[in-house]
Amino acid sequence: MPFSHLKHKVKTILANSSESTDNRLTEVCELLHSSIGYYDWVGFYFANEAEKTLHLKAFAGEPTDHTVIPFGKGICGQVAVSNKNFVVPDVKAQDNYIACSITVKAEIVIPLFKDGRNIGQIDIDSHMEDPFSLEDERFLEWVNEEVSQIL
Repeated sequence: MPFSHLKHKVKTILANSSESTDNRLTEVCELLHSSIGYYDWVGFYFANEAEKTLHLKAFAGEPTDHTVIPFGKGICGQVAVSNKNFVVPDVKAQDNYIACSITVKAEIVIPLFKDGRNIGQIDIDSHMEDPFSLEDERFLEWVNEEVSQIL
């Protein structure tokens, strides 16, 4: 899928300094959720280093009970420790997976870096098996680079 048409919209949302950071993050989530058919849930988690937990800051899609995730737990928690992208084509094949919904089949989590530190991540759930490509990874890395500039 060509993501280039979304880049200008993401930049416009993030540049709107009359909105709070949280509102801009939510708008980015809503844009990605509504524009990409297989992005069924989109959220930003941010790290609390002292507590070694991730906290949900903004999302679009069904509400989740997983608003706080310990480092190391689930896909998001593993990314908090590894500092690496994690693409899961089939969540049923993962031993350390936190089920948010029985409809979730795949997940992609991309760490968000600020000044070289992993401070959070963007998390995408899909109701399709194996929908995420290298192009998704590169696009979401770009989104996180843009987001880091407003933090």
